[in-house]
Amino acid sequence: MKIKLLLSGAVLAAIMFSCNSEKPAETATAVDSLGTEATYAVDSAASNIFWEGQMLKMHKHFGDLTISEGSFTVKGLQVTGGTFTADMKSIVPTDSNYSKEHPKGYLVGHLSNADFFAVDSFPTASFVIKSVSGNTATGDLTLRGKTNSETVTDIVVDTVGGVKATGKLVFNRQKYGAAYKAANDMVLSDDIKLDITLVGKK
Repeated sequence: MKIKLLLSGAVLAAIMFSCNSEKPAETATAVDSLGTEATYAVDSAASNIFWEGQMLKMHKHFGDLTISEGSFTVKGLQVTGGTFTADMKSIVPTDSNYSKEHPKGYLVGHLSNADFFAVDSFPTASFVIKSVSGNTATGDLTLRGKTNSETVTDIVVDTVGGVKATGKLVFNRQKYGAAYKAANDMVLSDDIKLDITLVGKK
């Protein structure tokens, strides 16, 4: 499944202008290298999880998942902590690998039922950062009532026009009991990929 953390920080930029009659104006941007630690609430409307799952090693299904709430702390351009909650009832496929016999609604039904994510019993999933090293965060992922340690990699903090953090998480669905029965389960890869995007607001 193509699934777009918890972070902390604020960046201070100063723009300096110098100009004279012989040279065009030059602009330089200075960034506070130390950074001021700040915590942001997650803007649910702007944040997102993009999920991806591989079928039969031939084609993929992917789509979006809504982040309902959360917060993250950043210092400078590094995430230092955070948590977020995903609405498991908001699964929306956006790929085109469907047919009249197996439309998008068919996949949503399978992903939502008791054999897989069991969204009626477990309507939310959450991730809580426990430690951070560089652009990697380790934390607890809770899905279907089961909690395991997972790692978010390739974390990038963008402070242009606001604060946004992105990262990638790959988890084994079998660890959370998300599995079809018998042969049906063999057509789907165990690994689910997530691209997480958290947009902060003060």
